[in-house]
Amino acid sequence: MSDELPADWAAYRRSVDIEAYEQRWERLADEGVDVHGEVALVQSYAPDTVLDAGCGTGRVAVELTRRGVAVVGVDSDPDMIEVARAKAREIRWIVADLADLALPERFDVVLLAGNVVPYVSPDRRPHAVAACARHLADGGLLVAGFVLRPDWPDLAAYDGWCAAAGLVPAQRWATWDRAPYAGGGYAVSVHVRPGR
Repeated sequence: MSDELPADWAAYRRSVDIEAYEQRWERLADEGVDVHGEVALVQSYAPDTVLDAGCGTGRVAVELTRRGVAVVGVDSDPDMIEVARAKAREIRWIVADLADLALPERFDVVLLAGNVVPYVSPDRRPHAVAACARHLADGGLLVAGFVLRPDWPDLAAYDGWCAAAGLVPAQRWATWDRAPYAGGGYAVSVHVRPGR
């Protein structure tokens, strides 16, 4: 898999080799790289339940489950869900477009890791954010990390979609290890659904 980031999800799916993608994470872990920064950040909020929205092949969902968190994984790509399901059949894996997601459950955290937001079609991004927000319990957190670049959503647009969905900004980090955000090419945004 190339380190070059395509402009949209369709281009990404055409370019990704799932086996190479999986091997990349295994290689990084073997080299001693902490590949679970997203998990550590999510765990810092002590959730009982997490919706891993745009879960891909399940790396984050599997690790959260291993650490005792109840997780549901959702991705629009059936091939990635198939790989995720093979890793952990005990996790509920769902093939669905985030903009159309309508589950009965509400979650403590909805996680959008790995450039999920930019890979949603531009016209569907506000709908995907709103659908994720609808899946939050009162006081629940929407946590999204993505690269900032000119042809992808900026933080003002993302914050606007969150506000339209009834969410309030809580924190913003520069990395999953909670380095303070002071501008730059990557951001992890945390928005909260206010309690009633």
